[in-house]
Amino acid sequence: MRTVILHPERLLQLFKNQKIATMLELKNALGSNSSVTIFRKLKGLDYISSCSHSGKYYSLKRIARFNSKGLWVFKSVLFSIHGTLAETIKVFIEDSEQGYSSIELEKLLQVKPNEPLLELIKNKVICREKMFGNYVYFSKNSMVRKRQELFRKDTGKRLNLEKMEPEVLMNELKAAIIIFFSLLNEKQRRLYAGLESMKVGRGGDRIISDLLGINVKTVTKGRKELLADKINIDTIREAGGGRMKIKKNSRHNR
Repeated sequence: MRTVILHPERLLQLFKNQKIATMLELKNALGSNSSVTIFRKLKGLDYISSCSHSGKYYSLKRIARFNSKGLWVFKSVLFSIHGTLAETIKVFIEDSEQGYSSIELEKLLQVKPNEPLLELIKNKVICREKMFGNYVYFSKNSMVRKRQELFRKDTGKRLNLEKMEPEVLMNELKAAIIIFFSLLNEKQRRLYAGLESMKVGRGGDRIISDLLGINVKTVTKGRKELLADKINIDTIREAGGGRMKIKKNSRHNR
């Protein structure tokens, strides 16, 4: 009986034509009903399997176009250089600055991550905490997790501020800053302006100078003084500073 030679070029041509393929399509292309044979031929072509759709799609590394995060989506099928969906999620969470919620992961991966997340939690590969009403998934490493939680809390606080009514932020908060600023002496004003600039971040000097009606160089100077950490606290206080004495009303004062 003559041995039938199955040429892997048929598989290569299939991938060139449609980028991805199922096992059935690969069997039809090669003319074989053996999955073992198909996998043997695929191995020689350096294949990859999808981490979505239960891994039923296959492609080749030479064809895949992975993005900066190591992901490639073709016709809603997800491939990852990290392997399975669970392994990909684990890597993303470990490398993240502030962990991920399931909604964030779904947006990033374009597939629902619920089952892999539950699997990772069950196997104690990652940790989960409820923050701001949602579960957030963090690294199992305690030091990494603490850093991620701090970043997440800071982000959550800023998002809560953004949800405030615009008139509260634009009017009441700014008015309070201006009123407090007017109560300070010249050096205190400069340092306070520098502090508020650092809170704003990039472009803060100009924003605070416009808000408080002072020279931008004054804000810059105050910020630099704070960062230099060479402030003499005693020189900031005015002479006679402190709590004002309250005079009691008496008949002699009338």
